[in-house]
Amino acid sequence: MNKDNAKDWECAGFIKDDLTDLLRSGARALIQQAVEAEFQAFLGDYRNVTDLKGRQTVVRNGYLPERDIVTGVGNVAVKIPKVRDRSGGGIKFNSSLVPPYVRKAKRVEAALPWLYLRGISTGDMQGALSVLLGNEAKGLSPAVVSRLKAQWADDYQAWHQRDLSNERYVYVWADGIYSTLRGEDDRLCLLVLIGVNEHGEKRLLALSDGYRESKASWLSVLHDLQARGLQDAPKLATGDGALGFWAAVNEAWPKTRTQRCWVHKTANVLAALPDSVQAKAKAGLKEIWMAETKAQATKAFDRFQRDFEAKYPKAVSILERDCESLLAFYDFPAEHWMHIRTTNPIESSFATIRHRTTRTKNCVSRNTLLGLVFQLALTAEKSWRKIRGFKQLPDVIQGIRFQDGMAVIAESDNGESNQQIAA
Repeated sequence: MNKDNAKDWECAGFIKDDLTDLLRSGARALIQQAVEAEFQAFLGDYRNVTDLKGRQTVVRNGYLPERDIVTGVGNVAVKIPKVRDRSGGGIKFNSSLVPPYVRKAKRVEAALPWLYLRGISTGDMQGALSVLLGNEAKGLSPAVVSRLKAQWADDYQAWHQRDLSNERYVYVWADGIYSTLRGEDDRLCLLVLIGVNEHGEKRLLALSDGYRESKASWLSVLHDLQARGLQDAPKLATGDGALGFWAAVNEAWPKTRTQRCWVHKTANVLAALPDSVQAKAKAGLKEIWMAETKAQATKAFDRFQRDFEAKYPKAVSILERDCESLLAFYDFPAEHWMHIRTTNPIESSFATIRHRTTRTKNCVSRNTLLGLVFQLALTAEKSWRKIRGFKQLPDVIQGIRFQDGMAVIAESDNGESNQQIAA
C-alpha cells in the first residue's frame, strides 16, 4: 500500500469514528429536547386544573433515573421528566417517544443517505444536520460526505458480487421502484427483490437499476443471481402487473409459481371505477382475498363480476385477467398468506424513495444512487422479522401439496386422502 492510500485509509477510519461520536451526542440532545417539548405540552394540558387554594395540581417533579436507549450508534443516556399530581388522581407522564421500559430507539445510521435522497446536496448536508446536531455538525464538510458516498458505493458493489451458492430462497417479492432522482440519462428505476430464505428470514436479495422494468432488465437480474450460485428457483414470486418481470420469471425460473399483489390489483381496479362505488368495490375485493378457501374466493369473485360487470366492464376485466395468479396463495401454508399475497415488504421498506417529491440540485450517478439506497435497505433489513409459520418452509421446499392452506397427506391404504392443518 502506498503512502497516499495509507493516508486515505487513516482518514476513512477517523471519519467513521468522528461520525459515530457526532451522531451519538447529537442523538442524545435531540431525544432529550424532543422529550422536554412533549413534557411541556403535557403540562399545558393541565395548566388550568387547580386545587382549592388555586395551585396547579399537576407540576414538574424532577426526573426519573437516567437510563440508556440503544440506538444505531450505541447507547444514549436519556432522562425522562416526571410529575407530581396534588389531586391524588394518579396522573403520570409517559413519553410517546421513549415509552416506559423501552430500551431501543429507531436507528439513525441512515440519516445521511436519507437526507441526500430528500434533495439535500453534498454542500447542504452540514447545514441540514446542524438543525438536529447543532455546531457539532461542522465536521461534516462536503469532502467528508463525498468520501462517505464513495464508501457506500463500494459497499454496494461488494454486496452485489457476493457468493450465493449456499443460499436458498423459498419466496421472493419483486417490484420496480421509480425515483424522481435523475441519472445521467433518464429517470432511474430500481429493480428490487426481497426473499425469504429456508429459515424464514427476509433478506434483500437483489438491488439493481433497470430500464422501465423491461423483460431484459429483469432477466439480467435473475441471470446474475444464478451466475453467483443461486441455483434453486423460489417456489413463489409475488409482484405487481409489470409484464417484464413475469416474462423474465417464465424464462429463468419456469417452475416458480406466480402471485399477483392484491394491493396493486385493488388500486388498479378502483382506478377504473367512479368514487361513488369504490367503497363497495373495495369491500367486494376484500371478500375474495380474505376468503378461507379457494372455492369461497371463487364465489366472491363471481359476485364481484355480477355486481359490477354491466356498468363497469373495464374494472372487471382488470380483475379477470389475473384471476389464477391472484389466488395462487391458497396453495401454500395458511400462516404464510399474509406475507405472500402482497408486496408489502418492499412497499414499506422503500417508501422513502418511492414517495420522494423533491429533487437534488444536480443529477446523481448510477453508483451514487445505488449506494445510497443500499444503505437505507440495510437499515430496514435489520428490523425485518421472520415470517409466521416458518417451520412450514421445509414442507414447501420438499414439494408437499397444500390445499386451502392445509398440507395434503399422502393417500392411506384404503385409498382415502386426509388433510392436516399446517402446524
